[in-house]
Amino acid sequence: MKISKTVHNIEQSLTLALTAKAKQMKKQGLDVVGFGAGEPDFDTPEHIKEIAIEDIKNGVTKYTPTGGTPELKEAICKKFKRDNGLDYQPNQILVSPGAKFSLYAAIMALCDHGDDVIIPSPFWLTYPEQVKAAGGNPVYIQTGVESEFKIKPEQLEKAITPRTSIFILNSPSNPTGAVYTKTELEALADILLKTNIAIISDEIYECLLYDDVKFVSFPTLRPELKERTIIVNGVSKTYSMTGWRIGYAAGPADVIGAMNRLQDHSTSNPTSFTQRASAHAILGDQTCVEKMRQAFDERRKYMVQRLNSIPGVKCAAPKGAFYVFPDVSSFYGKKLAGKQVNGSVELANVLLEEFKVAVVPGKPFGDDRCERLSYAMSMQDIVKGLDRIEAALKSMA
Repeated sequence: MKISKTVHNIEQSLTLALTAKAKQMKKQGLDVVGFGAGEPDFDTPEHIKEIAIEDIKNGVTKYTPTGGTPELKEAICKKFKRDNGLDYQPNQILVSPGAKFSLYAAIMALCDHGDDVIIPSPFWLTYPEQVKAAGGNPVYIQTGVESEFKIKPEQLEKAITPRTSIFILNSPSNPTGAVYTKTELEALADILLKTNIAIISDEIYECLLYDDVKFVSFPTLRPELKERTIIVNGVSKTYSMTGWRIGYAAGPADVIGAMNRLQDHSTSNPTSFTQRASAHAILGDQTCVEKMRQAFDERRKYMVQRLNSIPGVKCAAPKGAFYVFPDVSSFYGKKLAGKQVNGSVELANVLLEEFKVAVVPGKPFGDDRCERLSYAMSMQDIVKGLDRIEAALKSMA
C-alpha cells in the first residue's frame, strides 16, 4: 500500500528507537547503561496508585467525557490558581491521553496548511513532526551553549513573517534544560504582542527546577497573553506517571473546544481509571515531587562536573528538566573503536555498539554538536556510564 506523503515525511522518534535498541540489548544479557530515558526512574507514589486501584475495583472502566472528567478539570483549574496565579474555567481545560496529544491537538487547531511555526532550536524532536503533520512549516531559531540555549528577542522578531501563526516555547527545555527568566520572557512577549501569533507554552517540566530558579508561566506576563496562549502540561514528569497518559491543555474556550472536537474523532477520552488518581496527584501531598527534584539535582551537579572534566567536552549546567546536553563536536572527524565519527548520530551508535552506553544524538533535536543524556537514572548507573563515555572519548585518535 502507498503511504501518504504527510506521514511519509514524518521522522521516526530517534529517542524511542534508541531506547528500544538499548532495551533489546539488555534482554540479550548485555550490560547496557542507558542515558536515553525521557521519564523519571522513580515509581508512581503509593497514594496515587491506590486511587487508581480503587477505581478499577469499583468498575470505573467505562467511557468518560472526551475532554476529561469534571473532577479532574476542576483539579487542574485549582492547580493553575495555586501554582501560577492563573484563573481558568473547566471549559478552558482539555484533558488528553498524554501531553503529547494535547500539543498535537493545539497545533492542529491553530495551524493552517502552509503556515510557519517558529520553534527555538534545540527543540523536542516531536514539535516539527507535529507541525509537518498539520501541513505547517517548522521555522527554527538557532541557539547554542554560548547563549545558554535561549533565543533573543531580536532573533524572534527577525523570524516572524506574515505566514507565522504559532510560536512554540518550551521552558524548562527538553533537551537542554534551559529555563527562561521573567525578564527574558517579557522581552519575547513584547515582540509577540506586536503580532497576532498564537503561543503554545509547553510547561511539562515546570516543577523540576534547580539553583533557586523560579518558574514563570508565559500567560502570567501580560494580561493580553492569556487569550493568545495554550499551556500544555501533564502529570507524567512531575509525579512519575508517564505510562498513565494524562496530559492537559489550558487556553481560550474556543480553541479548547476545537481541540476537543479533534479528540472526539481521534483518541476519544483519556483512560477512565487514571483521571481521579491524577486529580489526587495534583491536589494531594506534594512532598513526593520535592524528594524527586532533590535527587535529580544531586545527579545533575555530578554529571555537569564530570562531563566538563573530560577534555573536549563543554556542558552547560541545566536549570530545569532532567537532561544535560553537552557539546562533543571537538571529537568529530576522529575515529572511535576504528570507526569514523563525523556527527552526533555516528558517535551515539558507536558508544552503544562498542561501549554499551546509550545516549541520544543531538541532530534530531536541532543541534548536531551535542548529545542528550538523561539523569533520570540511579547515581550508580550514571557513574558507570560516564566512566565508559570518558574512556571512549579519551581513546579517540
